[in-house]
Amino acid sequence: MAVDLANGNAVRSLGKIAKAHAVVPIPGKNMLLVSSAHDDSVRLLDTADGHEIAKIAVGSDPDAAFYDTATGHAVVMNAKDGTVSIIDVAAQKVVGTITLKAGLEFGVMGEGKTLFVNNEDLNEIEIADLGTQKVGKAIPMPGCEGPTGLGYDAATHQLISACANGKAVVIDAQSRRIVGLLDIGKGPDAVIMDTARRLAFIPCGSSGTISVIALDGAKGAAVVGTIASEQGARTGALDPASGKLYLPTAHFGPPATAGGRPVAIPGTFHVAIVSPK
Repeated sequence: MAVDLANGNAVRSLGKIAKAHAVVPIPGKNMLLVSSAHDDSVRLLDTADGHEIAKIAVGSDPDAAFYDTATGHAVVMNAKDGTVSIIDVAAQKVVGTITLKAGLEFGVMGEGKTLFVNNEDLNEIEIADLGTQKVGKAIPMPGCEGPTGLGYDAATHQLISACANGKAVVIDAQSRRIVGLLDIGKGPDAVIMDTARRLAFIPCGSSGTISVIALDGAKGAAVVGTIASEQGARTGALDPASGKLYLPTAHFGPPATAGGRPVAIPGTFHVAIVSPK
């Protein structure tokens, strides 16, 4: 779904995806890379007319992805088989596969082409070198249950991992040690980095809040505020120019089964906008 923010909120659909997860704009091109979980593929879509440029087979249940402008490679985390697919976007093909562990969630690239990936099932961060494709020793995260969102701040070498149990883990990426365990809301799925303003935002869908984290606290990253948001708003995007946050969500009814997730009410999907003061 594409929303035209400059011209009256016009909405259009692009391509056909079998359960989309990551949507990654490719800089300098009218192109999106989208992970398609139910058919184990990545789609390249033309943003001008929505047609599919390529369909690339990857590992099982592709979820998170990001793009490295230096190499022109996309990095795709395949959740079920625990592999990472490295895609040459220009050549439209997989050029490398790294085998980690099942349960992969969001990944980021740190110093020296080091890949850090949350493992939602094992409550740890998997490590690999994107250049050599060698696997490193994982970082366990005691106190964290179900890590999903992950952010990296190059200025302080801090990783911030958002956990389902209302915690965020702060890790020194150089020493690979935990330096903080922060209280946040429940049900996060992203860590949105605003490095220009030296902040990170963690939208927490179960709590209906956004935890605001200062990256340059006296003792490292620290929670400095909580913004009231909406239930279900657990991921989003940042406009780096304005500092606005865009959070997709809906209105919800009771769970279909006891103890299950609330059910989205048809026709209520919308994008909530949070503006800085």
